[in-house]
Amino acid sequence: MPEMTDKMANICVPRYPRSNPTGYKSCITLWEGYARLTRNGHDDDGRGVMKLLVIRHGVAGEREDWAARSGKPDAERPMTGEGRRRMRRGARGLRRIVPDIDVLASSPLVRAVQTAEIITAAYGGSLAIETVDELSPERRPDELLGWLRAQQPGATVAVVGHEPHLGFLVGWLLTGRNDSFVAFKKGGAVLLDFDDPPVGGNAVLAWAIAPRQLRWLGERQ
Repeated sequence: MPEMTDKMANICVPRYPRSNPTGYKSCITLWEGYARLTRNGHDDDGRGVMKLLVIRHGVAGEREDWAARSGKPDAERPMTGEGRRRMRRGARGLRRIVPDIDVLASSPLVRAVQTAEIITAAYGGSLAIETVDELSPERRPDELLGWLRAQQPGATVAVVGHEPHLGFLVGWLLTGRNDSFVAFKKGGAVLLDFDDPPVGGNAVLAWAIAPRQLRWLGERQ
């Protein structure tokens, strides 16, 4: 494993960064996952490792309000202006702890695609966005498995989707059971590691981080 640098050790995220900036801080141990995110996507023994970054879409308008005002289907409900601003800050924070993404996929729903567009912009604008129907909110978590297993070994793969689908997807990949036990707020993210081709129950949780914490990291120079 690479040596821990001061930059890694100093990732310390306040629980309440604005309301209580000098109070209690929740110093999450992100540096361990950060140190293993080598540029070539391999562990220190050279094995290929897939990393799966799971991201919930940013804040969108209210479902009922959108339906009443537009008459359009929920799949076309967009992010709000404030949701976009928050997601841009969060995406900058995400890049601090996941420096490179090889594949970026999104649910076909508008608010997820818009979130993916913000993420690709934060990563320099060169990431193509792949629309994956299996990330739609009504799909079963195991339906994504074929697409995941088709990705290159050693890749860092990011997917943008919806709750409760993402919670059940992460739960199934971690335990093999149809359980959801990771809270996904809008704009939040989870990083999973795979030492073997993905199946239900063989993922390892590297970290889970709330959108407020990502935004805080994104605001730091």
